[in-house]
Amino acid sequence: MNNDIDKLSAVNEICHSSQFEGAVIKNPPIPKQYGDELLVFDKGEGCWLFDIEGRKYLDFGSGISVNSLGYGREDLAETAFRQMKKLVHVSNLFATLPQIELADRILSAPIPGNSHADFCAVHFGNSGTEAVETALKYARLYSLASKGKGHSRIIAFSGSFHGRTMGALSVTSTPAYREPFEPLIPDVEILPFNDSSALEKAMDNTVAAVIVEPLQGEGGINLVSGDFAKTLNRLCRQYNTMLIADEVQSGIGRCGSVFASGITGLEPDIITLAKPLAGGLPLSAVLVPEKINRILKPGHHATTFGGGPVTTAVALKSWDILTDPSFMAEVRKKGEFLHSLLRIKLKEYSLDGEIKGLGLLKGLKLKEDKYNGEWCGKIISQTREEGLIILKSGKNVLRFAPPLTIDRDELAKGVEILFKVINKNL
Repeated sequence: MNNDIDKLSAVNEICHSSQFEGAVIKNPPIPKQYGDELLVFDKGEGCWLFDIEGRKYLDFGSGISVNSLGYGREDLAETAFRQMKKLVHVSNLFATLPQIELADRILSAPIPGNSHADFCAVHFGNSGTEAVETALKYARLYSLASKGKGHSRIIAFSGSFHGRTMGALSVTSTPAYREPFEPLIPDVEILPFNDSSALEKAMDNTVAAVIVEPLQGEGGINLVSGDFAKTLNRLCRQYNTMLIADEVQSGIGRCGSVFASGITGLEPDIITLAKPLAGGLPLSAVLVPEKINRILKPGHHATTFGGGPVTTAVALKSWDILTDPSFMAEVRKKGEFLHSLLRIKLKEYSLDGEIKGLGLLKGLKLKEDKYNGEWCGKIISQTREEGLIILKSGKNVLRFAPPLTIDRDELAKGVEILFKVINKNL
């Protein structure tokens, strides 16, 4: 630990604008979009993070739903090490066995209720926003091929978050994210989430794609309603429109199922995956249907690093753990347990609140106006001081996305810390 602190001190001397105060670096030499002060972590074990001074934090954030298998996994590290000794990178001019095996594994995953799907290929990228960009390109290409020019409209929904690159940002609803970078890509319309009537009015043959999160991770932990899912399925089939399910945050076991689409009744043509796919390494996947795959030609799309042998080797190990039926059943049980803990605490403190979400992607919204975004910010800051990491979703929802390996005692400890802080701020 002392050697690490000495290294940080050396960095501090080089980066004259930076300054350490305990485990917090002020004015770090990274873009200011991340803030002027950042807590510096050193390592993780299980569901716990440790800062550079050795203080530990129970993690209810998982690096924004990425570290589903927690920290310090020797099995994942050994998998990466073995593969790095063999082959690190060849580009997508060639294939590797881990890439092919992972694609086969993903395509073999059951999608309950979706008899419409005919997935036959997987495009690998590096991040969720890249997966969304790929899905949008594929949808417009298919629309051009099947319906001709002038059929390029894309529909997204309020509360959506699909990424920060220009295409993904164009289908993200938050004005503060969008407006500084406008004009974005054309022919995009944002409709009210879960409003079947508005969707009925907006849909026609010119729509190339509709993109939706089965469970909105950033927009308030809002779940697609059964009625809305049926309307989406019907209208997209009627107008030969690609229905894209953005499962970057909700997929791969987070909600207690391989895909949250099956839980909500969505029948997507394209599915995007990312965050937990490679155990913390950058990797995304897009499930491609046969009707799109058959029209793809060299040059239509590509990526240099996506699907590299190291990330896909680790992802194979992660996938088998995260999608094991018994593991996902445990996630559902833990999700129910977390729900019950939150409900008991709300009753104990006589609070009017809503518990949202599926599996171990949960949200807590207190209904009085005073419990707004500013209040949530204070809770997040103070829980961190008490040794608990939590997130925010939307304007006024506290978000919990712990590693899926968390145990019940740790869930109970986290909720206890949370309400200790809430009680101070009532």
